[in-house]
Amino acid sequence: MRLGYWFAVLGLAVAAAPMWAHHSFAAEYDSTKPVKLTGAVTKVDWTNPHVYFFIDVADESTGRVTNWAFEMAAPSALKPSGWTRTTMKIGDVITVDGTRAKDGGNHGNARSVTLTSTGQKLGAGSSEGRGKSPY
Repeated sequence: MRLGYWFAVLGLAVAAAPMWAHHSFAAEYDSTKPVKLTGAVTKVDWTNPHVYFFIDVADESTGRVTNWAFEMAAPSALKPSGWTRTTMKIGDVITVDGTRAKDGGNHGNARSVTLTSTGQKLGAGSSEGRGKSPY
């Protein structure tokens, strides 16, 4: 009986480990640095714990293209908002409203994504303002 109890405790600890390791929004992103970028999708990673997508953004003054990465919520959290694995495809032009990373790099946390071809605006499940992300 006692051995079974310890196996149950160990099982719960192992299952909860990813939750303890998960970052908060404030640890990685700076809510005082909003970004709004338009570019062509170069890659979509539709996986847990977060969906990531990448876009090529051209600087209007120099024409220089920079690849940006954006984090969204988990696939299961995005589906109720209308997202599917194929909503965003490589080559699609989109506009992203989000928050830039604290380190100033070319990555951020997306709040919303607008598909240029249809004008459809979808929430991205940002954890901004929620403390530790449940995703």
